Amino acid sequence: MKFTKMHGLGNDYVYVNCFQEKIENPSKVAKYVSDRHFGIGSDGLIMINPSEVADFEMEMYNADGSRGEMCGNGIRCVAKYVYDYGLTDKTSISVETLGGIKYLDLTVKDGKVILVKVDMGTPILKPALIPIVADGDMVVNEPIIVDRTEYRMTGVSMGNPHAVIYMDNIKDLNLDQLGPKFENHERFPKRINTEFVKFIDRHTLEMRVWERGSGETMACGTGACAVAVASILNGLTEEKVTVKLLGGDLQIEWDREADKVYMTGPATTVFDGKIDITGISSDK
Repeated sequence: MKFTKMHGLGNDYVYVNCFQEKIENPSKVAKYVSDRHFGIGSDGLIMINPSEVADFEMEMYNADGSRGEMCGNGIRCVAKYVYDYGLTDKTSISVETLGGIKYLDLTVKDGKVILVKVDMGTPILKPALIPIVADGDMVVNEPIIVDRTEYRMTGVSMGNPHAVIYMDNIKDLNLDQLGPKFENHERFPKRINTEFVKFIDRHTLEMRVWERGSGETMACGTGACAVAVASILNGLTEEKVTVKLLGGDLQIEWDREADKVYMTGPATTVFDGKIDITGISSDK
């Protein structure tokens, strides 16, 4: 199987051009290639497929083999891949995901994509649609007990579910211990991505993220969008913010009038390669 390793701010995936390749069991392949000791090493697998409703389809799997609805960093890399590898010559494209069709604008320099702006769509705030077990029309600054400690969470879906938690100190958090307890909490029927956020000023936020099915990652695009929306709902920031992640910065804007969230950030190609998945991709 031919593949390309790419990352958006360190949130790395193995990308496969499924116009040319066929993967019979992507869940098993995702687990295999994601292993950082015995595989390629990544946060998951992303397949670039033909689409009947958009220019391309992004089919993504987390490192544990579970299917993911949407990945903000991942979709920027899809845009870079399809342009840089000649699948399109357009600088505005549409990509089908389980979280809906997303629209992307590409900034090109010397024939290569260096920056991608993504229309991430309308944030979903109704608890049942995120989903989060809660009363009321939204989950904003609501208490949740995790490991006998009370936290305050704000719930947002950007095509996948997020719980945003504000803290003064995120640097010293043991996310390997705390992250799974949030991810598998009974209030999250489909598990959850959790952002632990430090407020810096009305234009700047810092976050760490525990991603459902992958653990702590260097960056999460949908998570950064959820953080921006949550921060506006809590009255903390303006509509345009810089979200600082372990892997770098993302620019996020929630256009309240249009009710759309826009994310702008880089995408990077690491290397191309081939890997033998004989037996791995079978359904047995």
